[in-house]
Amino acid sequence: MPKGLPARPTTDRTKEALFNILMHRWSRGAKHVVSVEKDYRSVQAIKKNLRQLQLDQAQVLKMDVRKYLNQSKGTFDLIYMDPPYDMPGQPALIQQIFSQELLEPEGILIVEHRKSVSFEDMRQWEEVRTYGDSSLSFFGYRESEEK
Repeated sequence: MPKGLPARPTTDRTKEALFNILMHRWSRGAKHVVSVEKDYRSVQAIKKNLRQLQLDQAQVLKMDVRKYLNQSKGTFDLIYMDPPYDMPGQPALIQQIFSQELLEPEGILIVEHRKSVSFEDMRQWEEVRTYGDSSLSFFGYRESEEK
């Protein structure tokens, strides 16, 4: 991402760890990717990166994630949520993903967040991994609630 954008890039250490974790569940390829971002300059940077990488299976939507979730009808194998660390309402967004059944039964939701934040009290929370000041919390359907 270009400098000056309202983004906090995921560290290389966190990205490497994430891909190592996901490699055991999925290949590094995806049939379709949806990226939701409300900042215009960030959307343009994402689109430019996708063009350079020739990733035609990715769709970038400029909108607030709450609006996207309210109108979303599809389901996903993987949802990666990397909101601003101080964004209010993150537990409600996580709960909305599960209440609207946007995640496939074997799917996984990963939330990047400040390590001082905990989601352990949420029903679908499975584990957390910490890398420096950042953490990745993993969520999924428990066996008793699988579709």
